[in-house]
Amino acid sequence: MTTGSLLLIDDDRHILDSMAGWLQEQGYSVDVAANCQEGIAQIDKSFYDLVLADIHLPDGDGFQILQHCRLQQPQSIVILITGYGTVDTAIEAIRAGAFDLLTKPLIDEELEMAIERALSQKQVIEENKNLKAQLDIRFGMENIIGQDHRMHRVFDMIDSVADTKSTVLISGESGTGKSLIARAIHRRSSRRDGAFVEVACGALPETLLESELFGYAAGAFTGAIGDKIGKFLQADGGTIFLDEIGTSSANMQVKLLRVLQEFEFEAVGGIKTHHVDTRVILATNENLSTAVEEGRFRQDLFYRVNVINIELPALRDRISDIPILAAHFLKHVCEETGKNIKELGEDAIAALQQYHWPGNVRELQNIIERAVLLGKNDCITSEDLPQTLAAEIPTVAKSTAGRTLKESLAGPERQIILDVLKSNNWNRNATADVLGINRTTLYKKMKRLGLEEERRVAERPLSSSWD
Repeated sequence: MTTGSLLLIDDDRHILDSMAGWLQEQGYSVDVAANCQEGIAQIDKSFYDLVLADIHLPDGDGFQILQHCRLQQPQSIVILITGYGTVDTAIEAIRAGAFDLLTKPLIDEELEMAIERALSQKQVIEENKNLKAQLDIRFGMENIIGQDHRMHRVFDMIDSVADTKSTVLISGESGTGKSLIARAIHRRSSRRDGAFVEVACGALPETLLESELFGYAAGAFTGAIGDKIGKFLQADGGTIFLDEIGTSSANMQVKLLRVLQEFEFEAVGGIKTHHVDTRVILATNENLSTAVEEGRFRQDLFYRVNVINIELPALRDRISDIPILAAHFLKHVCEETGKNIKELGEDAIAALQQYHWPGNVRELQNIIERAVLLGKNDCITSEDLPQTLAAEIPTVAKSTAGRTLKESLAGPERQIILDVLKSNNWNRNATADVLGINRTTLYKKMKRLGLEEERRVAERPLSSSWD
């Protein structure tokens, strides 16, 4: 049985005492009030999961209690009680926000069932809120990893444009995380409670894409036996993300231009014009400027979608982020699979940083997942990586003119640690956390790589000319 804290408000002392006693026997925590003023005072003093209030009170009515709860304790559920129940009263109560309207005399089983339903619904609402909060974390900025200065520019742009209605174009190679950026923009905007609708334009033929975006009316084509709501209408009040926009046909580009300019459209085969309040985010993995020059993309549509352009760097252009991303994926996969792999070895990191990454971050994630699943030890080495990566280690070694692997790795390792130290204002604890190593290991590496002296110089106060 669901339990909770209840407040009973009724001017009939016999009913009040009888209900309170019986509900306490059922395991509920119960407070009572004999009039409107006492009830409001109790609500201001304590939180209640459920408030049961008689509509007719000597100094007011239950609707005043309901209104006060909605203002002061919106998480509380209110059930109104009356001795003169009518259909109109019930409708008025529900419209005002009451969960239910019960009619006297109350039957124990009926009362208990109403309370159980109310508290169960409250629990479901709270669980949904918790789930939404988890999604906010998963798809917000917290899940976008990067210390490279290029990624910091991306973060700044997301913060600047998230809570506007401006159209955003995200460009970058496949696998750089364009969908993740689009979701982060949505989650950080005032539209976060609205729908986020994603459409892979390149995966659909033109005729299917049109009906997918705009919907269709019954009889529009063979098999259209009923109306279908399109993605733009589903995203009304929220965000629509159009991926691979560069693949759209000339005819589709004309229709998209109208939607982006006027935010209105007709369903396929329909005559009704739909108006929507939808934020549009688009993504492309090709250079749209080149596509415009070659006549494959409309110039007027390009100017319309290129209001704000967020360019995501390829993974090979931010190699200092590779150890951080790899450690992040390692931790995530280990948590999901129950494996206990603690770290990536220096030879594995070297192989990862020398690889050209045609699949970008997505490919890195897949490779780390493969290494975790197939790994036999508590440390991933180059031998746990696909042959295409591990084979590049000898090439690196040959180019070091007789130096050992450790000596060859010192330069890239120093630069990575230096970049992360600077991005964390030389905070070594924060740097160790980002790099996924313990503080003692970081201190030893800083000393070996000559970074400790650089830290002291960076933290040394500037001298004045009159010192």
